Amino acid sequence: MTVRKEVPTVAQSTETDWVSRFADEVIAEAERRAPGKPVVVASGLSPSGPIHLGNLREVMTPHLVADEIRRRGRECVHILSWDDYDRYRKVPAGIDPSWSEHIGKPLTSVPAPPGSPYANWAEHFKAPMAEALREMGIEFHPVSQTEMYTSGAYREQILHAMRHRREIDAVLDRYRTKDKPGAKKPKQQQKPVDEAELVAAEGSGAAAEDDGSAGAAGYYPYKPYCSVCERDMTTVTSYDDETTELAYTCACGHGETVRLSEHNRGKLVWKVDWPMRWAYEGVVFEPSGVDHSSPGSSYVVGGQIIREVFGGDQPIGPMYAFVGISGMAKMSSSKGGVPTPADALEIMEAPLLRWLYARRRPNQSFKIAFDQEIQRTYDEWDALERKITESTAQPADAAAYRRATRTATGELPSTPRPLPYRTLASVVDITTGHDEQTLRILGELDPDNPVKSLEETRPRLDKAERWITTQVPADQRTRVRDEPDTERLAALGDTERESLRLLLDGLDDHWSLDGLTTLVYGVPKIQAGLSPEAKPTPELKVAQRSFFALLYTLLVGRDTGPRLPTLLLAVGADRVRKLLAA
Repeated sequence: MTVRKEVPTVAQSTETDWVSRFADEVIAEAERRAPGKPVVVASGLSPSGPIHLGNLREVMTPHLVADEIRRRGRECVHILSWDDYDRYRKVPAGIDPSWSEHIGKPLTSVPAPPGSPYANWAEHFKAPMAEALREMGIEFHPVSQTEMYTSGAYREQILHAMRHRREIDAVLDRYRTKDKPGAKKPKQQQKPVDEAELVAAEGSGAAAEDDGSAGAAGYYPYKPYCSVCERDMTTVTSYDDETTELAYTCACGHGETVRLSEHNRGKLVWKVDWPMRWAYEGVVFEPSGVDHSSPGSSYVVGGQIIREVFGGDQPIGPMYAFVGISGMAKMSSSKGGVPTPADALEIMEAPLLRWLYARRRPNQSFKIAFDQEIQRTYDEWDALERKITESTAQPADAAAYRRATRTATGELPSTPRPLPYRTLASVVDITTGHDEQTLRILGELDPDNPVKSLEETRPRLDKAERWITTQVPADQRTRVRDEPDTERLAALGDTERESLRLLLDGLDDHWSLDGLTTLVYGVPKIQAGLSPEAKPTPELKVAQRSFFALLYTLLVGRDTGPRLPTLLLAVGADRVRKLLAA
């Protein structure tokens, strides 16, 4: 018997990271469900407020998997559902209290915040997120749930759900232990959340929606929006499967009977809506936040409803963990106090932001730095880039780097000459963004290969400048003295006076970033009778710290500041001599 060799239909990946492993599972599952058809992955975001960096994980996780599938030559569609037909729940801080009159309306029927150029509340919050996703190279197919419901696209699915409302109610009833007489309420185990920690799934359509109308008239998984007040303060009082006539009353006093086969002003409740969409779109992969993992959650219940009611399969996908934030200076109250992807992209390049999500498995929490830690994050990124160039990076690190810097359609824009972020931040801090001064300093960093144009250093330079101006408090900004500190200079001891003389004598011969680094670390060594190349001892480190503190005091009036070599370059040799001459 001839054994036929199996020929793979899709190119195999050489990567061994978490993204590739998920892609393997998704492709296999897609072939089982719908052989030869495009693979469908999905995300969902509710534009009820600022869509923050925790919510971004809802998009980045399927994006990375979809992109890996496309790299293998397989067609993959990433659906991004905008849950803009969700109800408006509350008036956030900073918004006129009169907006409370819109509570209960669809987000697309609520006016945008005052001063916004957008047509409604939902569009106001969708627009910056969509732009940020484009900047990050995330390819997606947007679906407005307002458009889907009001166009009648889900009509058959709604009628089907209403016909099977008793089966849906039975599924939900399995988790209604708190309503049963004598039943014990399950103890809630809640994770203590740092005020800067963002729940990854927060803001999705899952938020605080009821399971549908249940009462004397029975259970109904459909919630009409009132045709008079537009709100969902409605109660379904009867429904006829044959005629599809549905009667409802509203808290505003209005009541009417509509034909559900024609009615387009309402939606399925969330725990039914989500599995309905899985079946409608043929979703194979969709991750969900940790808040969906508990019994009775929309993900758990949805898995049973899609099988028992809609005859489909629940998507595979991981639960993803928290995304935290370190430092949120000057976050405006109008943004809800939580940074968004657009905020992050103001201070960091898109590949770096992609990398923060790509290098961690979905179930690993991590933090995004808006404070001084961003400099260390950039140092890590630059070190990884050097390892990539030298072919010394670990396979998983190299895979995360490739996923950060390019997609299946091409490379993301990058800075032609990526100087250290901390150096750029120090320079723009000192020059307050003055282009001519900035170029002079950057040109002197490496005299053998000088920066000739600021364009070489952009967009990283602009990101560093934005970080300095928006995230560093004014009292921590660097302000170089205009005049020497004559009182401190007069009080110098002999050792201090000698250290300044050695520094000033060596300026001309060491006027570059590397040269000044050698000089400032070398002065205490020379004073100790050692070679400038000597390894520092504990005693020598103490002497170096004292010397550095002296320089900072005389140059910027504090005992700390930017890296001294960068500071000296920024101040300029003549001004350094003026401020340090004893």
